[in-house]
Parts: sequence; structure tokens; C-alpha cells
Amino acid sequence: MTKILVVDDESSIREAVAYALRREGYEVETAADGQEALDKVETFRPSVMVLDVMMPRVNGYDVCRKLDGRPRPAIMLLTVKDDIVDKVLGLELGADDYMTKPFDMRELLARVKALSRRGGYVEQTQQEQEQQEVLRLGELSAELFSRAVSIQGELLDLTPKEFDLLILLMRNPERVYSREVLLEKVWDMDFAGGTRTVDIHVQRLRKKLGSHHGLIQTVYGIGYKSTGTP
Repeated sequence: MTKILVVDDESSIREAVAYALRREGYEVETAADGQEALDKVETFRPSVMVLDVMMPRVNGYDVCRKLDGRPRPAIMLLTVKDDIVDKVLGLELGADDYMTKPFDMRELLARVKALSRRGGYVEQTQQEQEQQEVLRLGELSAELFSRAVSIQGELLDLTPKEFDLLILLMRNPERVYSREVLLEKVWDMDFAGGTRTVDIHVQRLRKKLGSHHGLIQTVYGIGYKSTGTP
């Protein structure tokens, strides 16, 4: 059963979202602030975290910062701020999606469903480990079942969307994808963040690839492609 962690200091919102998710069959736990959320990420190991931004003690942005470099769930931010700068900041800190309060519960459920299909903590049997598909480009390798990417054996800390973006490009070297197509294929829907979201994720992914950043090339005026070589 997919595990969802709902984090919001407003009990009415927290419990409403948790109730709706449980009705959809998810296993749900809640947290009232960022520090409690960080503790439950370690113990509950959710696949998706629905995370409010404006909270006491440790806010949502700080939660994203503190999870940097650690195993992490897919993150959807909830924010009362509709300023694009605040939204971009959340994406740059590793969030995969965001919604502005007040939100439609049906849309939230759809977005959580899309995120739950990608990433988070995954349990696998020994047989599945042995049979999982691996993509390789030079010293870069990506294990599809465990969603692990490494360079010369050193694991990269990729968010679910960064992983999906990289795999799509690795599977189709030299194919040029427009930003709009990448939004559709990686985010599964028309994403409120627009094409700027793609640019931010590509920038973060290139940074994490280090000397292999040339794997992803910009096709000016269109979008991005993989060169097919690291």
C-alpha cells in the first residue's frame, strides 16, 4: 500500500486531506509541523509527502533543504502564495509539484496519484533486484526498478521527477523533446508550473550529473535532448 505523509499546521486541512487520501486506499500519517515531518520521513518512509510551506518551527522550504542528500519521498508543496518566485523556489529546493490554497480536492488527489507512481521508498525482492532493467551510458548507470542512478558506483541523489526526466532522455538518445511534451510525459498532466518547471529540473539534473552534464543538451527554441553519450 502506498504511504502518504500529510504535513500542515492547520488541523482542518490536514485531516481533510488525510481523510480523502484514506478513502482512495492510501496508508496515511500526518504531521503538524516540519520537524515532526522530518521525524516521520525516517520512521514512516512515505512515497509522497503533501507539505505545507508556511508552518512554525520548521517550514516547508526548510524541510526540503534538510532532506537534501537523503532518501526522500516525492514532495508536493501546498502554499497560500501565488507568486511565481515562491513556486520556483520550492521547485529549486527539490519539490516535484505544488498547489496553491485553496485547492480542489479532486485535483490534489489526481496529482498525488501521479506522484505516487514515481519514486519514494521502494521495497523489492531479491528476484526483482536480479531482473531489474539497467540503462548505461559510459560511467552513468540507472537501475529502473530501484530507481537508483550512479556514476562510477557513486549514487546520485535525484528527486522522482529528475529521475523520470533522465530516464526518458536516456531511453531516446538524440530525440528532441519540446518542453510541453516533457511536461506531458514526465508530469502526466498539464502542470501549473508551466515550462519553467522543465528548465529548473534540467538545471538541477545537470548540476548533479557533474562532469556528465553534457548528456543533456539544449535545443534552442524547442527543448532538450540526450546526446547519447556522457
